[in-house]
Amino acid sequence: MSAGAASESRTKTILIVDDMPANLEVVTSHLERQGYCAVVALGGDEGLERAEFVRPDLILLDVMMPGPDGFETCRRLKANPNTRDIPVIFMTALADTADKLAGFAAGAVDYVTKPLNGAEVLARIGTHVTLYSLRQQLAAQNALLQQEISARAEVQSALQRSNTELEQLAYVASHDMQEPLRMVASYLQLVAQRYHGQLDADADEFIGYAVDGAKRMQALINDLLAYSRLGTKARPFEPSDCNAILKTAISHLRVAIDDSGARITHGTLPTVMGDATQLLQLFQNLLSNAIKFRRDVPPVVHVDAQPSDDAWRFTVRDNGIGIAPEYFERIFVLFQRLHGRGEYSGTGIGLAICKKVVERHGGSIAVQSQLGEGSTFSFTLPQR
Repeated sequence: MSAGAASESRTKTILIVDDMPANLEVVTSHLERQGYCAVVALGGDEGLERAEFVRPDLILLDVMMPGPDGFETCRRLKANPNTRDIPVIFMTALADTADKLAGFAAGAVDYVTKPLNGAEVLARIGTHVTLYSLRQQLAAQNALLQQEISARAEVQSALQRSNTELEQLAYVASHDMQEPLRMVASYLQLVAQRYHGQLDADADEFIGYAVDGAKRMQALINDLLAYSRLGTKARPFEPSDCNAILKTAISHLRVAIDDSGARITHGTLPTVMGDATQLLQLFQNLLSNAIKFRRDVPPVVHVDAQPSDDAWRFTVRDNGIGIAPEYFERIFVLFQRLHGRGEYSGTGIGLAICKKVVERHGGSIAVQSQLGEGSTFSFTLPQR
């Protein structure tokens, strides 16, 4: 054996089971000179006890012994969960093929024949000890991996429960807040109409701020309700014609389109498996943004779709004000606004809704843009 192999074997324990003390002494001294720790047992019953107590890295087991012979001892070792994985090498003078097959059937991994050849014994021991050590390392790594997988599954399950509870909470809170806020907004508007000009200018201004704040709060609650419904009111996927969905989105935005002079065109869009209601929100939000964030020229918007690997890649391209690259990720986060309310209306939820819809459908969404040169929003939906 090489010095490196010897140093690796110094902590390895070999159990030698033989009813002949002379054989035990020869094998033990030979193994110890090579750096192994040798443990001996005189017979099968004693070998079973030592194996259970010591848990050796390998067992050298004589076949012909009084009491339980080597075959029976090996079968008992393999029946015990604590010792079944320990490799067993038979020592025997039996050279018959049937005897060797019987030994392998009992659970042995190898044979050495008597009289023993020291170099051969060491070579076979080194091979199987290394294999056993590798199996143990692999088993330990697999156990750790299973623990990590289990822990991640528990975390994922907890996150899913938390997200579901938050969605339900957001839905209930925003739904229940609508009526009292509607009452506040209605009475504020009534005060503004009835008493406008009857109080001083400051009063009219303060009432105007209150009415505007109530309206913005109503818009925020409505958008929160729409966002929460993506989880609480989701529908099963079914074949959805994106041409028809886009047509409906355009009809919903007809007033904004006419007011802005927008021109919306599109290519042939596919039918996908999805939630048609949520896909309508997706197209409508992207079109609405393209119309809202326009320059001093009428908006021009083109919607198209092309196959890409196993998905459809949709694009919504406009000639609007554009977006700086540092904001490409930020715009998809809830409540993120790049402009003041005096410049553009909105709550900063529309693109977050788009992202959530696309991800629920198994896709992704991104934007490419340059300031003053328009934007192209692209998203993928699986081909199913």
